[in-house]
Amino acid sequence: MTHTPDTGAPPTLPAIPPQPSSSTPPGTSTARPPAPASPPTPPTRRRTAFAEGVDQLRHAATTEPGRLRIIGAVLAALVVAFGAVTAWQMTERAAAADAVLTSSQPLTSDAADIYRSLADANTAASSGFLAGGQESAATRDRYERDIATAAAKLVNAAANAAPGSPSTRTITKLNRLLPEYKGLVERARTYNRQGYPVGGAYLRYANEKMQQEMLPAAQDLYTKENERLRADYADATPYPWPAIALGLATLVALAWVQRRTYLRTNRVLNHGLVAATTATTVVLLWLTAGHALARSHLDDSYDHGVRSLAVLHDARIASLKARGNENLTLVARGAETVKVGDETLDAYDHDFTRDIGALAEGLAHARRLADDDTGAKPVTAAVGSMTEWKKRHAAAREQDENGNYQQALDMVIGAKGATGECFDAVDRNLATALKHEEAEFVTAAGDGRDALTGLPTGAAVLAVLGATGAVLGIGRRLSEYR
Repeated sequence: MTHTPDTGAPPTLPAIPPQPSSSTPPGTSTARPPAPASPPTPPTRRRTAFAEGVDQLRHAATTEPGRLRIIGAVLAALVVAFGAVTAWQMTERAAAADAVLTSSQPLTSDAADIYRSLADANTAASSGFLAGGQESAATRDRYERDIATAAAKLVNAAANAAPGSPSTRTITKLNRLLPEYKGLVERARTYNRQGYPVGGAYLRYANEKMQQEMLPAAQDLYTKENERLRADYADATPYPWPAIALGLATLVALAWVQRRTYLRTNRVLNHGLVAATTATTVVLLWLTAGHALARSHLDDSYDHGVRSLAVLHDARIASLKARGNENLTLVARGAETVKVGDETLDAYDHDFTRDIGALAEGLAHARRLADDDTGAKPVTAAVGSMTEWKKRHAAAREQDENGNYQQALDMVIGAKGATGECFDAVDRNLATALKHEEAEFVTAAGDGRDALTGLPTGAAVLAVLGATGAVLGIGRRLSEYR
């Protein structure tokens, strides 16, 4: 018989299998279902750098050194922003003022000269035609000089016009039409010297091309350049309100900080903050005074320069058109008529009456705009010459209507006592008035541009110095906490 040694441990009993419950149906598993898994813990969302920066700033603001650092940063940013906005706005205005003086107004005058040269060439051509084989060298030279002037002014305008702009297209059109017009005039002269009546038809065709195509294109160019000139004035003269407002805000902030420093330290002055305040004040005063002076000069250049120049240019153009129509009245000899109400009138004489009326209105307006005797004197002389012109023209028309063609011709293009003398006197006096007004414009516009000289650069430099002073002034206060 075998004995199991006693180990002191209780004997191991065989496992008793669990008995099925009486309520559990046979064949059903009694294993317990696994416990449901707990939901995963969501990862912790990392805070943004901005949120952390806000917290750090809020924490810094609870201490005096932190508040001082924030104040110093804000002051420096305000001073620098004021200088930057001032430099930006004054740079734009200075560039626009320079464009008024050196670009847009000269181009406007060039456009007016193109119109005047074309109209005067047309007048000289008709005067030479009326003289026939006795065309004077002066008349011929005047025509050639006008054509050359128009061509040169077109080249200059093309060089300064923006590529693809409406002005460029107009200049291209005039460059195409100018040789065509010259060809028609030369044919008219050739046939006229040979005694062929077809010469008059060619001259009328040349005049039609000038009046219906070339002069309207030149007028369109003049209008576009005037619009460009007004746009440059509009860019140069508005008040720089953003810069002024920012400058005032900067001064208020500097005053508040200095008062705060005084209340906390009983120190009247902080050298750095005083330097920043001084720099800001200088920039603000320079900005307001410089711009006000520039605006005053630019307004004066417009009121007593550009406006007078425009009126005088229009008056001169009206006189040229009147002279051309006066000549063509004798060239056409009643071939062109116009119906006015129940009355049939010579078309060119009807246009002369319209143009001489426009000349009278223009001279009256120019005399009102003249602000000194030097500008008023030539305009007054032009009025007197125009009045005499109208009298002589009426006498010449009377001779022509009575069948005295040669007498009428002598009264229009004759050497003495003709209407041509009056026209030349009007044109000469208007040229004198234009030269005077041009000089006044250049002086006033130049003063306006010069008033802004150095302001953008000076504002930027002073702003940097002011910001440096603000930082050093706050830094002096921070050193007391170390």
